[in-house]
Amino acid sequence: MDFLLDPNIWIAFFMLAALEIVLGIDNIIFISILVGRLPPEKRDLARRLGLGFAMFSRIALLFSLSWVMTLTSPLFAVFGQEISGRDLILLGGGLFLIYKATHEIFLEVEAHQTKEVSSGAENIKTGATLFWGTIVQIGIVDIVFSLDSVITAVGMVDNISVMVAAVVASVAVMMFAAKPIGDFVDRHPSIKVLALTFLTMVGTLLIAEAFDVHVPKGYVYTAMLFSLVVEALNIRARTKRLAAQH
Repeated sequence: MDFLLDPNIWIAFFMLAALEIVLGIDNIIFISILVGRLPPEKRDLARRLGLGFAMFSRIALLFSLSWVMTLTSPLFAVFGQEISGRDLILLGGGLFLIYKATHEIFLEVEAHQTKEVSSGAENIKTGATLFWGTIVQIGIVDIVFSLDSVITAVGMVDNISVMVAAVVASVAVMMFAAKPIGDFVDRHPSIKVLALTFLTMVGTLLIAEAFDVHVPKGYVYTAMLFSLVVEALNIRARTKRLAAQH
């Protein structure tokens, strides 16, 4: 237990936990948007399962570090560009994220959705299929985000216990933040579209990373934060106008 008295251990823990939370923002947004398609009574369970899977996948990858690091070894080359297992996972994840975000934008902006009736065997089956389909999609993106997160963690800390503790702490914070973020996104369609465009940019970054083009995520986060601040001001202005009319 002496290592708990080492200030370097605590510094590493808080730095890594903070980084995991920042890297998990896109994960929370993706989960919130997918969960928004589910009936209200199933959303909390889907959030918990999605974030629980994220924690499980990150811890599992941490305990298989030797295998994870082999993913960085080149498998083949295309036009002089070496492609590793990690690159293939990031490429697949980026394409999936762009497809899913684009599809959700279409549903939000163009498609006219019909409400499902909860009674009847066919509707129950459809509801179950939708629920588990959502969990599978969350799981796919969790693996992609977890891989990038774990490789970053390995570069920062060399103590497996600190890594696991930081992952558990970050997921606990994300579980606390996921519901209010999801509710806020659901209440404001314009914020939802902004979040989806953010996920499209994240997917593009993942594809760029697959081809060794490194673009700091800070640029994307800064642009997204600026857009959110502008939209928050617009929402406030619209609310004040509606209040003045009444």
